[in-house]
Amino acid sequence: MDVFLEITKGILEQGFIYSIMAMGVYVSYQILAFPDLSVDGTFPFGAAIAAMLLLNGTDPWLACLMAAIGGAGAGLVTGLLHVRLKITDLLSGILTMTALWSVNLAIAKTSLLSTFGTDTIFNSGIIKLLPESLAPWYVLIVVFLLAMLMKLLLDWYLRTKSGMLLRAVGDNAQLVTSLAKNAGTVKILGLVIGNGYTAFAGAVLCQQQKFFDVNMGTGMMVMGLASVIIGMTLFRKMTLMKTTTMVVLGSIFYKACLSLALNLGFNPNYLKLIMTVIFTVALVANNLSKKKEGGVAGHGDASAARY
Repeated sequence: MDVFLEITKGILEQGFIYSIMAMGVYVSYQILAFPDLSVDGTFPFGAAIAAMLLLNGTDPWLACLMAAIGGAGAGLVTGLLHVRLKITDLLSGILTMTALWSVNLAIAKTSLLSTFGTDTIFNSGIIKLLPESLAPWYVLIVVFLLAMLMKLLLDWYLRTKSGMLLRAVGDNAQLVTSLAKNAGTVKILGLVIGNGYTAFAGAVLCQQQKFFDVNMGTGMMVMGLASVIIGMTLFRKMTLMKTTTMVVLGSIFYKACLSLALNLGFNPNYLKLIMTVIFTVALVANNLSKKKEGGVAGHGDASAARY
């Protein structure tokens, strides 16, 4: 029973952390209809920033904030490449992701950097006010609260005028232009938010695992997309559930599938293959579900009523 509890706790911890990243992917992919591959670079970018700040004695929460700002800056670069320089969306993300590989190495000065022994958001500050008896659950408590905070923040933003414009850009950019708003600027803002979320998640994971790895961003786009699609496929008919909640639950379900595969004895070297299979199954199931329901009018139409 203790083994089952530990596995469940690990799934929830990882699921909540990656759900923050998945919410960022949701903004770019589902709302903007923008295949932003820079996510694979901004996730470790946030981790690299956090690792170096922690090693230099910076407050862990401030390190997370600085990581999010750095990720937002990377999203800004992707947006400018696409909107101002007229580079295709896919190539813009690839260019940013490729550049960030070198930037991450320049920041960390190594491909693998340990932060063991530094203060983190899980062992310092306000967390010390919790009873010692809850120490084994500190990480789960913090990542749960962070995931809920980031979810509520995104929910609030998408209900604002700016958030409504963001949702409109993915469906009908001409409508935004007709409202005397620059659709390109709105799209850039969406990429800034999405990559900010992704880098923040990278900073949290770095503090949870106590190390930075330049390869930790590999497959993040696939993982984020799988979380979004799984969540929106499994919980599509729950009309009272917000889309961001579906994304969080989708992330947890995705991590549970990976954990189940590994605990069944699958070779960890096949992890990326397993990720791809899960994503493919989710994508096919999502397409079949849409076809059965007669399709949807646009990216934002199905979820607009959830905000």
